[in-house]
Amino acid sequence: MKFLELILKRQSVRKYSEKAVEKEKIERCLEAARLAPSACNAQPWKYVVITGKELKEKVAKETFSVIAPFNKFSLKAPVIVAIVMEKPNLQSQFGGRVNDKDFYLIDIGITAEHFCLQATEEGLGTCILGWFNETAIMKLLNIPLKKRIGLLITLGYPADEPRQKKRKDINEISSFDKY
Repeated sequence: MKFLELILKRQSVRKYSEKAVEKEKIERCLEAARLAPSACNAQPWKYVVITGKELKEKVAKETFSVIAPFNKFSLKAPVIVAIVMEKPNLQSQFGGRVNDKDFYLIDIGITAEHFCLQATEEGLGTCILGWFNETAIMKLLNIPLKKRIGLLITLGYPADEPRQKKRKDINEISSFDKY
């Protein structure tokens, strides 16, 4: 499939079928994520793939609350992936301080999108989650206290056909030679 076709097909899936995700497909998604570019090749991430039913349910329950009930669909996702932020290398840390930018956060976004695009290529659906009880999930996954979870990704076979994308007009989001 051509790249723009892949991008048109990729979307945030919030309704999954019960079909299990094959380990080989998850491994190809991880390989795509591993190959993502990062500032100074720091690769400041570690993926924790949650496939065990009981653990996955416990993690999913930490993605929503009474005041924020919008991630309940994660209970139906066959797989949840946590992207743990690792310490970037010295060059990336230095560059980030000099430029007042957290390059490792950009890197986490890039690797997450690589994972999601490969998942789409595999016929899978994903949804990137930024809202979750980080402390509780870190405890469930035995993540050291000095680490942080950057994002979670739900993964599985979509139960519905892709929706038509709604995006701003190209002229609204771009210009040439000046703002």
